[in-house]
Amino acid sequence: MADNARAKKLADLIREVVAEKLQRGVKDPRLGTHVTITDTRVTGDLREATVFYTVYGDDEDRASAAAGLESAKGVLRSAVGRAAGTKFTPTLTFVADALPETAKTIEDLLDKARASDAQVREVSSGAQYAGDADPYKKPGEDDDEDAAAQ
Repeated sequence: MADNARAKKLADLIREVVAEKLQRGVKDPRLGTHVTITDTRVTGDLREATVFYTVYGDDEDRASAAAGLESAKGVLRSAVGRAAGTKFTPTLTFVADALPETAKTIEDLLDKARASDAQVREVSSGAQYAGDADPYKKPGEDDDEDAAAQ
């Protein structure tokens, strides 16, 4: 079993090689400039690599990019093997990254929180304190009250 540093180094190399090959080497029109490699992870035994990608576009573009990546898997694995120079080239698995959907969900939640904050600010703009304006006693006020009581 390989150490984590070697797996990380191989994962970085795979990410760079696959991104470069997609940009310049693969002639598939489904893969154009719409596909971005976001992350790569390699198992501890260096046998399998998971490549995470995002696609700029709608659901149809994502589906065609997934099909294009599956068809180009052999070419990409060969390029990784040449660049890595290892005894065994890892098997590549392409997984659509959930990052854009997660970011959209977070943005929606932040917008909802901003709207709620604005509503609370609007309601509280004309509100007054339930008690005195300053309910805390200050030093020296006790002495004045004690003197007045005597």
